[in-house]
Amino acid sequence: MFRQLWACSPSLTLASAVLRVIQAVQPAMALYIAKLIVDEVVRLSRIPTLPAPITAWMVHGSSGHLQEYLVLEFGLIIVFDLTSRGIALVDGLLNERYINAVSLALMDHAATLDLQQFESSTLQDLLERARRQASGRNNLLVQLFNIAQTAVTALMLAIGVLVFAPWMVLILVVALLPSAAGEAHFNARAYRLARTKTAERREMEYLRYVGASAEHAKELKLFGLGDFLVGRFRAAATTVLDQNRKLAVRRFIWSSVFAAIGSAAYYGVYVVIVWNTVHGPLSVGDMTFLSGSFLRLHGLLSTLLLGITQTASQAQYLDDFYTFLDLRPVIRSPACARPFPSPIHKGIRFRDVGFRYPGTDIWAVRHLDLTIHANETVALVGENGAGKTTLVKLLTRLYEPDEGEITVDGICLRDMDLQDLRAHIGVIFQDFIRYSLTASENIAVGRITALSDAGRIEAAAREGLAADVVGRLPMGYNQPLGKRVAQGRDLSGGEWQKIAISRAYMRDADLLILDEPTSALDARAEADVFDRLRILRRNKTALVISHRFSTVRTADRIVVLEHGTVLETGTHDELLARQGRYAELFALQAEGYQ
Repeated sequence: MFRQLWACSPSLTLASAVLRVIQAVQPAMALYIAKLIVDEVVRLSRIPTLPAPITAWMVHGSSGHLQEYLVLEFGLIIVFDLTSRGIALVDGLLNERYINAVSLALMDHAATLDLQQFESSTLQDLLERARRQASGRNNLLVQLFNIAQTAVTALMLAIGVLVFAPWMVLILVVALLPSAAGEAHFNARAYRLARTKTAERREMEYLRYVGASAEHAKELKLFGLGDFLVGRFRAAATTVLDQNRKLAVRRFIWSSVFAAIGSAAYYGVYVVIVWNTVHGPLSVGDMTFLSGSFLRLHGLLSTLLLGITQTASQAQYLDDFYTFLDLRPVIRSPACARPFPSPIHKGIRFRDVGFRYPGTDIWAVRHLDLTIHANETVALVGENGAGKTTLVKLLTRLYEPDEGEITVDGICLRDMDLQDLRAHIGVIFQDFIRYSLTASENIAVGRITALSDAGRIEAAAREGLAADVVGRLPMGYNQPLGKRVAQGRDLSGGEWQKIAISRAYMRDADLLILDEPTSALDARAEADVFDRLRILRRNKTALVISHRFSTVRTADRIVVLEHGTVLETGTHDELLARQGRYAELFALQAEGYQ
């Protein structure tokens, strides 16, 4: 963590350390000057000829030392004030940089992980804890610096006390150890409790989002789900709060007992200091220094010991963040990666491919053999669970096959550079993302490296039929979309889908994958889009997934999947003539239009 902090800003980190060292030595110096002032005041009070008026007193030779001590004390006050303000300024700037650095590290690393890892509930719990620590543990920085500053101050005061009575420091440390041990115990208990309740907190966060978001408001009102969601949230929150309350009560009881032990030790030593002052071994100034030093030392050691235990506790939480950063993707580019063959000359081959989703023994795809020729449009049809979307995930290397291999022009996907592979594939998913970005940026995400190419973005919008949508927006291509941003305008489902289709034109990839690309469009818009997509597919290899047979019949070849294997393949007319599963599904859909 300190290495990461230093990387954020070496100058600010060093400035914070120097300012804190300056401030750390001030309490001991202030107490010692106070001792000198008290002793000098006692001495001067015994001089009967000392001038009474303050002006005469200030210029009287016998008060010279007192004036020097007062000037020194005033100087320390000024320095303390300046260093305090400087520390607040430097820590604030450093804190903000650290939060940004941690957030960027979280986002950068998340982008490298596999889809398989994101679909794991275990990783979701870890990611949730890491996200919370990235935004919520920034105070640990200030706490670490405060511990160092407190340690220096305590050391300075302890040296002063040790000169008079070494046994005082020993008694104080021994008396505070039970309190520190108790804090360490309860901090560990609190961490374990928070860790076991990660899933419940994730559910609470989801319920809070659903219950108070604009995109869910319509269904919540129509279905009357408000009370149901509130009840679910209250039940989850009650369980978490009840266990936290029990732990907090036990912590309060034991902390009070341990704190009383430390206070009793302090006041016992304080009584001894007063007694020694009355009987002569110590002067009034010595008593002022020792009592003040011991009081401050008591508080500082308590703060130091508790701070160390709390820091150790927070380090456990912080460990979740670094554990997340230690995760490595399984799917990576090989050391000697081969480029994606562009353009595709031969085609794509699935050879005896088998795949099971993690955590299940059921094969989503098994013994799959399929060839997609270069510049051919192949449509995948089949009932839900037939394996259509799984093929897309395998082809884009979001998952790796458990058996067999997938090749492009004879080159196995495993041997290709991962980024280069995906850069040559354009995908339009049915559940495409509606980014809370400008209209221009929403289209440009298809090829984000061309974000500054306004001409290409506008051309992609025309081809994807989104130009008219953008033209109706008050700010045109600079219009923020979505309700989460200032001045954001939301679009209809069909308008959003045209934006997503425009991304495919922006991509201009060698392999085009269309997963229900027109599901939110009306019949006329769908016909227009597919006329455009036929142009886009020209001289490209394309894979189309759709439940609409009006869509798939335009493909060069149709592949019917069932239980992860190829059941039938052929053109629309050939498959109808066979009177097989495709003809059955086509007839069922046709009945809906009669």
